[in-house]
Amino acid sequence: MTLKQLLGTELPIIQAPMAGVQGSALTVAVSNAGGLGSLPCAMLSLDAMRGELTTIKAQTDKPFNVNFFCHAPPSPSAEREAAWRAALSPYYEEYGIDIDTIPAGPGRAPFSLEVLEVLEEFKPAVVSFHFGLPSAELLARVQGWGAKILSSATTVEEARWLEAQGADAIIAQGLEAGGHRGMFLSDDLTTQIGMFSLVPRIVQAVKLPVIAAGGIADDKGVAAALALGAAGVQVGTAYLLCPEANTSAVHRSALKSESAGHTAVTNLFSGRPARSIVNRVIKELGPISVNTPDFPLAASAIAPLRAEAESRSSGDFSPLWSGQNPTGCKEISAAQLTHELATGL
Repeated sequence: MTLKQLLGTELPIIQAPMAGVQGSALTVAVSNAGGLGSLPCAMLSLDAMRGELTTIKAQTDKPFNVNFFCHAPPSPSAEREAAWRAALSPYYEEYGIDIDTIPAGPGRAPFSLEVLEVLEEFKPAVVSFHFGLPSAELLARVQGWGAKILSSATTVEEARWLEAQGADAIIAQGLEAGGHRGMFLSDDLTTQIGMFSLVPRIVQAVKLPVIAAGGIADDKGVAAALALGAAGVQVGTAYLLCPEANTSAVHRSALKSESAGHTAVTNLFSGRPARSIVNRVIKELGPISVNTPDFPLAASAIAPLRAEAESRSSGDFSPLWSGQNPTGCKEISAAQLTHELATGL
C-alpha cells in the first residue's frame, strides 16, 4: 500500500503540525490542495480543539491529521524552578518584571481520555503523535474508528518500537527539522542524526511506510527523500510564511532575515530539545541548560520575557522554530506551496 492509499490523499505530502504558529486555516488549505493538512492540538483547550475541528469539517471533506504530544506529565521541582528563574533574573530586572508575579505550570498537555472523547465526535482519518504513543487502551480506541496512526522516530530503535506498538507509518525526523525533537526512548542528543542518514536506516529496519522529515523545503528535497526510500515527506518550516499560518510578525521577520540560517537545538523555551533560530537568550545562556525544569514547565518562567520583548518587536526570548533549511519559506498560499513541493511527482 502506498502512503497516498494509506492516508487517502492525492499527494504523499504532509504539512507538519506546528503548535503555536498555525490553526485550522493551514490544515484546510493543505488538505484541499491534495496533501495531508495537520492540526496541532497539544496547546489547545478541549473547547478550542472542538472549535477547530468543527471549522475543518465545514471547510473540507478531505483527510486531515490531528496531532498530540505523549510526554509523561512532569513532577515539579522547586529547586529546578528556582535555578531556572535565577538564570533568567538579570533579564527580569532589565525588563522590570516582578519574578513573584510569574505563575508556574505546564503549557502543553499529553493525550488523555478527555481529549479522546472530544476527538471521537469527529473521527479524523489520521491521528499523529510526538514523543511516542499513548497507552494501548487509548490507542485502541483511536484505531477503533479506523484512524491511521503516525508517530515520529528519531532513531532506528524508536522506529522499531513504534512498529511493534501498532503505528501505521513512521515519520523519520532528521536532526535538521525545526521545532521539538520527537525523541522518546533516550534523551541523549548524540543519538540524533540527519535525515539523509536516518531515512534509509529506518526504511531498512521496518516494514511500514516511512515519511521523511527535516530540511525538506522544495521539490528537489522531496525527490531526494523519495530516492532514499521514503514513501512521502513531512514539511513544516516552508509553510511558516504562508498567509494561512499564524506565525507572529517577530517570527516572520526572523525567518526572512539572514539569521534564519543559524539555528540550534535548545531546551530553553520548553525544557525539551527543539530547533530554533538562534537569538539573544540562546547566545547568552547557551542552547542547552541544565537548569531548565522538565518539559513543558520551563515555558512559564520565560513567557513574560517573551511577551515583553515581542511587544517591542523583538524575538530575543521567543521560540523562533525553524529547520536548518529555511530556503523554502515563501509568502505564497499554502495551496501553491503544496503544489510546488509536488512538482514532478
